[in-house]
Amino acid sequence: MTTAFDPIDLAGLPLANRIALAPMTRSRAGEGGTATELTATYYAQRASAGLVITEGIQPSAVGQGYPSTPGLHSAEQVASWRKVTDAVHAAGGRIFAQIMHTGRIGHPVLLPDGLVPVGASPVKAEGQVYTHAGPKDFVEPRELTDAEVRATVEDFVTAARNAVEAGFDGVELHGANGYLIHQFLAPNTNRRTDAWGGSDEARTRFAVEVVRAVAAAIGPERTGLRISPGNPYNGIDEPAPEATYTALVREIDPIGIAYLHILEAVPIRELTLALRKAFSGAVVLNVHTEGPTGPGDHTVIDDGAADLISYGALFLANPDLPARLKAGGPFNTPDPATFFGGDAKGYTDYPALDAV
Repeated sequence: MTTAFDPIDLAGLPLANRIALAPMTRSRAGEGGTATELTATYYAQRASAGLVITEGIQPSAVGQGYPSTPGLHSAEQVASWRKVTDAVHAAGGRIFAQIMHTGRIGHPVLLPDGLVPVGASPVKAEGQVYTHAGPKDFVEPRELTDAEVRATVEDFVTAARNAVEAGFDGVELHGANGYLIHQFLAPNTNRRTDAWGGSDEARTRFAVEVVRAVAAAIGPERTGLRISPGNPYNGIDEPAPEATYTALVREIDPIGIAYLHILEAVPIRELTLALRKAFSGAVVLNVHTEGPTGPGDHTVIDDGAADLISYGALFLANPDLPARLKAGGPFNTPDPATFFGGDAKGYTDYPALDAV
């Protein structure tokens, strides 16, 4: 029986185990959206994961939706990430950069002068976003033109090439959690009637084109995609996600990407298993639970529901999580008050087992 502690070959990349660090926004980027020395320490501490997946990294200036998040669209940003990848590799780890364009989620005060959030359609999200100037209501995004959609695909490609230049082993394209790719997939945020919307198949086109273009640029074996079917986060409404995501997987499967990362934000294991069956590559699963993914949830590997399991908050608080899972604990408790922003507290100061 295969377990979470067994090695796996991920499209030619050997991983020490099947436990992944899930991507988590930490809002601790340095000046100009750069990674810092603390960033390098944070990821190196968690290099015992089979696969480290970074926080969301914006592929362009307009792709930023939160304060103090990092980018991969300037020379300074690329150079800063090299310190991170070097540190993870020196610790024996493998690391993918998650590329995240937030689309309509954000606010003009977070963007350079003159830019406003963009989206598949001019549909405003309900609620507010935190900024350095305090909470701000979301604004109506500017609908991307056909030419701008194509240019945005190229922004993902450029960021992926920059990730490889920075030493990443690959990239994960963020198609979940209500951000831009997800906004194209969902019927309530994509009201287009052109080639980028209007049917389940047409709404998948942007995601497919991004995956295809990135895979062509850096290699399918360096490319992953994260999805979260039916996830209502950030105002998404997908009442019948089966058709959309079945169509999506049908289109991307021939591309031969390294993995599909499924976030089970809602309890639809039947769809997860159907997508796993339809997808030829590895499946990474972030398990649906009432709270954070727990210590016992790695049995999805034993059961064959997934090839890897990703942990978020539990890995945040336990930098040596694979060893703790194998030993059955003890586990540090995550502190939500320090999840976003700040300094080393709640970031790099969680103790490892040998320090307990």
